[in-house]
Parts: sequence; structure tokens; C-alpha cells
Amino acid sequence: MTLRPRLADGTAPVLVVLAVLLVALAFAGPAYTEPAGYLALLKRAAPLVLLAVGQYFVVVSGGFDLSVGALVTAEVVIAARLVAGDDANALPVIALLLGFGVLVGLLNGLITTKLLVPSFIVTLGMLLVLDGAVFLWTGGAPRGALSPSFRVFGRGGFDVPLLGQVPWSVVVVLVVSTGAVLFMRSGTGRTLLAVGDNDTAVRLAGGRVNRLRLVAFALSGLLAALAAVLLAGFAGVSAQVGAGLEFRAITAVVLGGVVLGGGRGSVVAAAAGGLSLEALFSLLNLLGVPGALESAVQGLIIVTAVAYAARSTGPRRARRAREPGPVTP
Repeated sequence: MTLRPRLADGTAPVLVVLAVLLVALAFAGPAYTEPAGYLALLKRAAPLVLLAVGQYFVVVSGGFDLSVGALVTAEVVIAARLVAGDDANALPVIALLLGFGVLVGLLNGLITTKLLVPSFIVTLGMLLVLDGAVFLWTGGAPRGALSPSFRVFGRGGFDVPLLGQVPWSVVVVLVVSTGAVLFMRSGTGRTLLAVGDNDTAVRLAGGRVNRLRLVAFALSGLLAALAAVLLAGFAGVSAQVGAGLEFRAITAVVLGGVVLGGGRGSVVAAAAGGLSLEALFSLLNLLGVPGALESAVQGLIIVTAVAYAARSTGPRRARRAREPGPVTP
């Protein structure tokens, strides 16, 4: 037998959209006539792509994670205070940040699964808790500084012939995306996808639904922490650095064809959705469209994509619901 790579349902449209946007960028701005322009786009998009992949795990399992934007802000503020400009603190602080991200994800998952609180409410509450804690700790003005060795992951890179400097953030995204694809192709990943489609059937078949959802939230928190490390290195320290990123991540996932409510979608499509969204905003900026319209564009994308998904998946689910069940003696 030979392995044949196959695109999951809903992946092809977002790849077409991404290709069109990349070609449009080449016509709209002279910077995109060379590889360096697209590498810079990948560097800017890397944090959003990581957030989209993390959000993907939660969404396909049937939930939402609205806390990732506030978590990114908290991580950046914590990093600046603890690193304090000292290169010796960089790696220990990064490890601490990743652990904190997993902890927040686990808290979201435990409250959702054990207390049966909807994930939308749980993560919205976590967003408010983290925002309040950051403001209380900093007074709206973060203190401290990031060291050069901490910022290298989001700002630095390595030279490649013909391409120029390839950002380390692009390597991080490729490694994470590859790992996520392999995970979703494993038995655990397939079961996680089935949880979003029909958690009752998975539970009756012996699947550990709560544990799988807990894993999804933990992965989302971990990738939000990793996105914070890249974003801090690229953009610096700010008390508003993560504002609105939770909605961008959801928009990217929906743009990638992942069905809200769970059960359908692919990692590649979610990552491509994040890159497409960043490319779209870059194109709008080059065309002189006001940045204030970004929220309107995100809202339009969400409504359109959800409506399209409802039309395409609604009949299939309705047919499945009408199918007769097993006859019991």
C-alpha cells in the first residue's frame, strides 16, 4: 500500500482564497515581488496561525476558547517583568510561560467538563479574569524589558540562499503544524474530531470525551503561550498586545472551513485561514482601506462562512438524523 496525501473536506476553498490573495499582494505592493516580502508576511502571520491551530482543537471538539487573546497579553506582560532584560532568564521564562498557558487551558477544560459550564461562558470569564489581573498588576503600563535572546524567536532568522533571511517563527509554525497534522491523523485525533460530531456516540463506544476535551483546551493554551513568545519578540511589550486576537483566531478557523459546533475541519485549513486573514489585512492596508474596517471584515467573514457551512452540512446531518437506528429485540 502507498500513502496518498489527500486534502480534507473544506481545505481546497481556503487554499484557493490564499493563492488569490498572495497574487493580489504581488500586484498591490512592490515589496511582494520578491521572496523577502512573503517571508515578512509569514513572520507577521505566525502568531495568528498558532492561535488558529490551537483554536481548531477546541472548535472541532465542540467548544470555543475566547481566553487566548487575554492569555497572550498576560504572557507578554509576565515575560517582560521576569526577563527584565537579562538573557540568562530567557529560556527559563519561556518554559514558565508555556507551563502557564497549559495551566490556563486545563482550568478552562476542567470547568467546562466537570462543572458542565458552556465553554463560551468559561473562556469569556477567563478572558475577564486575565484582563483584570493584568491591569491590576501593571496599572495599564507594563514594566520590565525583553532580552535579545528572548526576542530572537519572534524577530530573528537564518540566511537561506535565494530566499534571504527565513524567520525562526516560520520554522516554529511549520513544526507545530506538522505535529498537529500527525496528531489529528492518530487515533486520538480522529476520536477528538468525532467528539465534536457526536459526543454521545463516542461516549457509548468507550471514548473518554471529557479527557479529550481537556487535551484540546490544554493544546489551545500551550499554542497561545507560544504565540505570545513570538508576538512579544516581533511587536514588543504592551498591555493591549493580545486584544482582539481571540476573534481573529475564530475568524481564521471559520475561514478555513472548520464548522462551529465541531465535527469537521482540518489543521491545514485552519492554518491557511490564519495566513489568509493576515494576507487580506495586508492587502487592504496597501489599498488604503482604513484599519477600522478590520472588525467589519472579520464579522462578514464569520457570518458568510458559517452560513455556507450550514448549507453544506445541514442536509447531511438531517439525513443522518432520519436514518433508522438499530432494531432492538
